[in-house]
Amino acid sequence: MTIYFIRHGETDLNKQKRLQGQSDIPLNEYGRRLAQETGQALANVGFDAVFSSPLGRARETAEIIAGDRKCPFYTDSRLQEIGFGEYEGLCYGAEHFNIPDADFLSFFNAPERYATPPRGEGFQDIIARTGEFWAEITGNPAYADSRLLVSTHGCALKALLANIRRTPLKDFWSGGLHRNCAVTIVEVKDGRAEVTEEGKIFYEGKPERG
Repeated sequence: MTIYFIRHGETDLNKQKRLQGQSDIPLNEYGRRLAQETGQALANVGFDAVFSSPLGRARETAEIIAGDRKCPFYTDSRLQEIGFGEYEGLCYGAEHFNIPDADFLSFFNAPERYATPPRGEGFQDIIARTGEFWAEITGNPAYADSRLLVSTHGCALKALLANIRRTPLKDFWSGGLHRNCAVTIVEVKDGRAEVTEEGKIFYEGKPERG
């Protein structure tokens, strides 16, 4: 089994450094272009199935990359982004920071100390649900020799990798947040998973955007 994980393309909230979480924010035009260029780079990969977060930015990214392939397309809520609850839409950038919790940036800098926002999710929540998804697809013999595309979000993708690598929470962000439309490839054989490519982008030379 070979799994191609991808973080969705850019959105306007990415550019503005605002929390999206489980708000259904669409791709912007630049984000669509990143997905199209990534799709062109993966044009020769014969995907047997596509799995996506139900949120529009991830789903559209998957649709663009899948193109006209005739393979099953599934949405799965376990792949959606971590929920920021009442903080969704607020800005975490230094210039316009307006999150009520002055220590919110521990989300990025010290995840083991992160305080879950009101009506939001904690790291253990997203690790648990992505871990359930991971166990389900890798334990399904129907996918044993398949190539799968999984379209998800920044924190959700790091949670999937934390399950694969058994990463301690304090090291959750080790290696950094993947850029929009970055591709991570995981090979699974005989019950063992190996990350063979992480965070690869196919639009070198383009500016970093959020």
